[in-house]
Amino acid sequence: MIHLTWENKETIKQIECVHANAKKFVVNNKLAPGKLYDVKNETDEFYFIIDNSNRIGGYLKDYFKEIK
Repeated sequence: MIHLTWENKETIKQIECVHANAKKFVVNNKLAPGKLYDVKNETDEFYFIIDNSNRIGGYLKDYFKEIK
């Protein structure tokens, strides 16, 4: 049940949203293109971030680019 503590976890890195045009799901009310987000956890396909609702959300990596 590690996902219950992700909101309080240390930020791994920051990413920038490049688009919110999803084919299957509605993400444009949770992501804003150009905005920076804190990554709390990461898998091969998803970033788990604090989104615009100030809660943890899992999003495909296709929506973001890493900030170096």
